[in-house]
Amino acid sequence: MGLLDGLRSVLGLRAESDAKRDADPDDLFGMSTAYFTMEAELGYESADVGALCFSGVDSSTFREAVSEVEAILEAGREETGTEFEVAEDDHGYRWVILEESDPEDLITSMHFAADTFIEHGYGSRLLAAVFAYEGTGVANGDGPAYWIYSFRRGRFYPFAPRPGRERDSSAEFKLESVLDGELEVEREKEYWYPLWPSSSGTHPWE
Repeated sequence: MGLLDGLRSVLGLRAESDAKRDADPDDLFGMSTAYFTMEAELGYESADVGALCFSGVDSSTFREAVSEVEAILEAGREETGTEFEVAEDDHGYRWVILEESDPEDLITSMHFAADTFIEHGYGSRLLAAVFAYEGTGVANGDGPAYWIYSFRRGRFYPFAPRPGRERDSSAEFKLESVLDGELEVEREKEYWYPLWPSSSGTHPWE
């Protein structure tokens, strides 16, 4: 199974058929307190960036939905300074990428974008929300880490990539144990799907 098929399976159709409840973008607000826990208890600082991953569809109404998302985020940029771009990766998936030093503004912008897709009837095209952190070498934070929210499952899971396309399983399990209860953590590990960056990138959307 390749990356494209794996993402489609674990965060797409299979996740939808196995979903235990409807995904709710309000779940993203759980990250508001998680940022503090990540830094205070685990030694991870916010990388001041996050992204929504979605699959596109060739229709005028979908393009209108994307245009409205961009308009909303442009208004937010003028108000809060949150930078954004809409990009496509090498596998044909699209990303709304947000840069913001204030976690609350980052989460709010991500929520607005996701909610707009849902209002236009394209909630099923949303795959994941990704929140990036940087390890400080203090406590247990050593190397980058992500919290990934699966819209189809309505759950978060940790992802700690390391060079050579390795995963730091001990870091991921530590993240799970500390944030469980604060976030709706995915119990079934088969859905902890890795979102690897390209060979030259540092984030999954690169």
